[in-house]
Formats: sequence, structure tokens, C-alpha cells
Amino acid sequence: MSSSVLGRRRVTPRGISKLVVLAGLSAALAASVSVGLFSGAVALTPTQIGTALMALFNSSEPADPMLAVISVIRLPRLLLAALVGGVLAVSGAAMQGLFRNPLADPGLIGVSSGAGLGAVSVIVLGNWLPFLSGPFVLPMAAALGGLLATIIVYRLGHRGGATDVATLLLAGIAINAIAGAGTGLLTYFSNDSELRSLTFWLMGSVAGSGWRQVLLAAPFMLVCGIALCLLGRPLNAFLLGEDVAHHLGYPVERVKAVTVLLCGVAVGVAVSMTGVIGFVGLVVPHVLRLIIGADHRLLLPASALLGGAGLVIADTAARTLVSPAELPIGILTTLLGGPFFLFLLLQNRYRP
Repeated sequence: MSSSVLGRRRVTPRGISKLVVLAGLSAALAASVSVGLFSGAVALTPTQIGTALMALFNSSEPADPMLAVISVIRLPRLLLAALVGGVLAVSGAAMQGLFRNPLADPGLIGVSSGAGLGAVSVIVLGNWLPFLSGPFVLPMAAALGGLLATIIVYRLGHRGGATDVATLLLAGIAINAIAGAGTGLLTYFSNDSELRSLTFWLMGSVAGSGWRQVLLAAPFMLVCGIALCLLGRPLNAFLLGEDVAHHLGYPVERVKAVTVLLCGVAVGVAVSMTGVIGFVGLVVPHVLRLIIGADHRLLLPASALLGGAGLVIADTAARTLVSPAELPIGILTTLLGGPFFLFLLLQNRYRP
């Protein structure tokens, strides 16, 4: 690996300043949130948006009830979309670095399917079991399901004091299959109302998100996302192989455990808030590698910023393309991400 990855150079392999890249992506994220605030069934002017934001910062209610659409509806869902897109993308970049495979994404460790099984269990069994009712039961069940699946996969891949990445990958495939079978079984026994609810949840959406969801999920996603961004140097060393990383002084087993756990918690919480949203953690790191190279010190924070901006744009499109109705955001990310990923494969342009 070149010195641009393991050394202390301040530019990417393409000669682009790291500060310029991060500043540009931060501006893109801010611009996408601004566009989202303006866009929707209710047209608002910049003055109205500024008034609504000032009222929010002053902890007061907007004088015009129409302005509540900003502080109550649009702003919290845009912030949640940015957080979810950011942790999905940075987790995908971390998984690809850990597995040394550009096709890896957070779903490989079973977190998405585990979270899906937890959520579907609450939706289908909630009418039969009274303790499975309440506004936060579904997200909590999804988060616990994703975390439990991650722990099982890690334990299966950890043998003799070492974690075999190939075994970890195979264990993830097995857990995904088992969780998928459980989801399918519960779907079979669901009624029409439950089937509709679980279908829309599995499609992914940030509709109905409020400040309670943001405040509940933000601490977990921010802490895990920032911690993943700090793993740039060891993940760079992993690209050379685990033996080389060990000889360079990095605690290989600890890095594996921390990376898997952080991705499991971050993605589990994200999926619990929005449902299953695909291709963000797979495509965003690919796009950035084509532009800035494979240095994880830059790739990880850049993925977080671009993933957040991308999901905010997708959410804005989802609620405006068929207004006043709304498309599930997972459909849009799949429609856009799937063909683009196939294009990358056909061009053979991705970089490990």
C-alpha cells in the first residue's frame, strides 16, 4: 500500500485535499437538508422557515400553525434521515475494510435481518401479547434483534481466541437465512392489517418520525458513527492483511470485535427507526473510492457525510414525487442503488 494510505500525507491519492473533500461533503449535506425543508406539499418561503427555526431554538411555538410543519414534521425527519444514512454508509465502509471485500455491507453480519425479525415479531404478535404494545416497543425489538444477530455471528466466527473473517461471513449468511425464514413464517401467519404494516416497515421509511425518535436514536448513532470514523488507521492496515496489521502493532482481534459491535449497534438502531433501507452502505463507499481512493481515514467520515446527504435527498424525493402520497424510501434507494451497483460491476471499476 502506498504511503498515502498508511502515512501522514494530507492529500488523497487523487491529490485532493482532505479538508476540501470533507468541507464539500458537509456543504452538500447542509444543502440537502435545506432543500428538504423547502420541499413538500406545503410551500414555504425562506422567511417562514427562518421564523419557524427561530421559534424552535427559542423553545416556543410558531405564531403561524402552518410553520409547525417545519419544526414538528420536516426538520426531525430530515435529521433522522441524515443520521441513518450516515451510519449505514460508514458501517458499510468499515465492513468492506474489515472483510477486505468491496461487496460487503452491514447486512453481512445479520444485523438488518435480525432487526427485521424483531420488528415483524412485534407487529404480528402484538395483538396476542399485551406487553408487546407501546410506541417504543417496535424500535426496541428491532434494535435488540439486530444486536443479538450481530453477537451470535461474532461468537460463531470467534474460535480459539481468534476471529476468522471467512467464518464470520459464512455465519452471517446463515443467520440471515434463519432470520429470513422466521420473518417469512410470521408473515404467513399475519392477517391483512399486520401484513400491510410489516410490508411497509420492511420497505423502509422515515415518515412519522418526530423529535422523540431523533432524541432516542441520535446518541447511539452519533457515538457509534464517530467511533467508526476513528478506526481509519487500523482498517488501512487490514487492507495489507491481518498478519501485517499485527506486526504494525494493531490489536487485530480487538479491532475486529469493536468494528463488528459498533456496526451492529449503529445499524440496529438505524433499522429500528426507519425499517430496512438497502444499498446505502454498499454504494456510497464505492462512489467515494472512485473519487478519493481507499484511505479509510478519509473514506469513513466522507461516507458518513455523503450517506447522510444521499438519504436526505432520497427522502425528499420520496415525499414529493407522488405528493400528497409518499413512496417508501427503501424503494427509491434500491431503484437507484441497484442499477448503479450493476454498472460498477460491469465496468469493473470498484477498488478493494
